[in-house]
Amino acid sequence: MRMVDVIEKKRNGQELSKAEIDFLIEGYTNRSIPDYQMSAFAMAVFFQGMTKDERVYLTEAMVKSGDQIDLSAIEGIKVDKHSTGGVGDTTTLVLAPLVAALGVPVAKMSGRGLGHTGGTIDKLESVPGFHVEITNDEFLRLVNTNKIAVIGQSANLTPADKKLYALRDVTATVDSIPLIASSIMSKKIAAGADAIVLDVKTGSGAFMKSLEDAEELAKAMVDIGNGVGRNTKAIISDMSQPLGFAIGNALEVKEAIDTLQGKGPADLHELSLVLGSHMVTLAGKAASLEEARAMLEEVMRNGKALEAFKTFLASQGGDASVVDDPSKLPTAKYLIEVPAKAGGYVSAITAEEIGVAAMMLGAGRLTKESPIDLAVGIVLHKKVGDSVQAGEALVTIHSNNEQVAEVMEKVYGAYQIVSEKVTPPTLIYKEIH
Repeated sequence: MRMVDVIEKKRNGQELSKAEIDFLIEGYTNRSIPDYQMSAFAMAVFFQGMTKDERVYLTEAMVKSGDQIDLSAIEGIKVDKHSTGGVGDTTTLVLAPLVAALGVPVAKMSGRGLGHTGGTIDKLESVPGFHVEITNDEFLRLVNTNKIAVIGQSANLTPADKKLYALRDVTATVDSIPLIASSIMSKKIAAGADAIVLDVKTGSGAFMKSLEDAEELAKAMVDIGNGVGRNTKAIISDMSQPLGFAIGNALEVKEAIDTLQGKGPADLHELSLVLGSHMVTLAGKAASLEEARAMLEEVMRNGKALEAFKTFLASQGGDASVVDDPSKLPTAKYLIEVPAKAGGYVSAITAEEIGVAAMMLGAGRLTKESPIDLAVGIVLHKKVGDSVQAGEALVTIHSNNEQVAEVMEKVYGAYQIVSEKVTPPTLIYKEIH
């Protein structure tokens, strides 16, 4: 088999066989296929697309290129959740203890974030003492005992995807649905879950700006998941404005605690219940989404979800007393309000701009080596549809530096205020099965 023939076949819009896709991924991983040929293949896929079967073959080949996590020692159906990312996306911190409180095992493999704020691990590390450096055996034991544990990503998980992603980044082939879908799903499948719930974001703060593109990606990922025998469902949710109020690591942990107590922002509360209901039904703990939701609301009400969070933090070295006293989390030196310049109604908040403002404060990373400030970030006081008076605070900036003029300008650029009343955006657009 020759790589040039595989490229030509895909360039001409023909369907590749499993053997051909296995050949190209194996060859690219072991370096017998050079970058320039893989670049040509990626561009051919960009223009010609891939069939449902090809996407499954590509995902399976990337899974097989490295380590696969064996979760068979964990009792019950393991359900993972993946979000395509956004600004203030705190759902994992809420969902993990929430569904664990119902006996659904959450064996979470997470990374450190590049972007507006840290990843799930960075956020959790704002809890003093919390760490993810645990052995695989300890990880499995904790999930069996507490129904929840988080571990860092294995360095050798889907190496073919890491290589291909870096190549796509410099060859203008990132925006290809088959390549995006197989990249995301290869990591989820290698991580060993039995079922997967996907939260596909759409809007200004999301990778997929239009609902149409988000729907296409959600469908592609659900088809791949189900095609490899993992029960997969997707929710398409709004990211035209930040989710919840908090953007920043320790600030998001505090907001997750509020949400687990049933006192969180309405949108984060609702999305957590919707995603959680799917996780609980896929795990076989409830016969319907309505029953699952009622069970989740009950563990919020009776404090079991909060207890699951405390147990989880303590089991991985964290100071669980932060749950009762969030002032023990890292706090910024300066709290600076950004007042509205005019009165009216908030008609839009460009999520991406708010994310960039948080990153400018030090809440996120530009590169893997960038330091991160766990205390800083932005807390919104006004969301789309809210009324605001001139001089009233739009947001509070949490900063360790008094000089925040540029950050304030970013915030002002993100907010649009009009004189007419505005309807808030839809939170959940569609469910894809």
